[in-house]
Amino acid sequence: MINNQFITEKFGFLGSEFIHELEKCSMITDIKSKTEIVIPGQRIHYVPILIKGSVKVFTLNDGRELLYYYMKPGESCIMTFASIFKNRISSVYAYAEESSKALLIPVSSLYKLMDSFPRINNFFYNEYDGRFTALMNMVNDAVFHKLDIRVLNYISHRALVTGYNPVKITHKHIALALGTSREVVSRVLKKLVNEGRIFQHKTAIEIIDMKNTNEPSFNVD
Repeated sequence: MINNQFITEKFGFLGSEFIHELEKCSMITDIKSKTEIVIPGQRIHYVPILIKGSVKVFTLNDGRELLYYYMKPGESCIMTFASIFKNRISSVYAYAEESSKALLIPVSSLYKLMDSFPRINNFFYNEYDGRFTALMNMVNDAVFHKLDIRVLNYISHRALVTGYNPVKITHKHIALALGTSREVVSRVLKKLVNEGRIFQHKTAIEIIDMKNTNEPSFNVD
């Protein structure tokens, strides 16, 4: 049994009885930075809700990464949630990019909670809505925006998710996320530096003026 302020703040709208039941059945776990949490082919036993940190959800195709979304504090992994209700194994990777902490709800317990407290579905409906909106933004970004704007948006979103600016990120990391090459990203970043939009530190990239960047296409607020 756990007693955590996060649960009360996140699910207080469901009442004290729900909070009590959730505290009894769930657990909180620490996740080390650079850790694979879920891999394709894995059976899902817990539904995670992120308390702190950042988790990337993606797939690989011929070694190329396709980013679906980032989980940030207060959010759950909808791909995981979908897998358990279709009784399927995972088709995605979930990877902690920094030290994180998550609330884990056992699948069997979640079924019971949803039967007893159907309003919990509102939480997952909102998660689906947010992910769908993010997906549409990502498609629009890929179709209508030039690569320099996509790179700037991506770094801006990482700054918002992690709360850090400068953002510790490599050219290769950006290239994998946006489906391009490291060399192309390096040229784009040099252009953004010359335009005064970013500053490149030795191991990080700083957005000069967050207020004047476009709304990040990967934002899942």
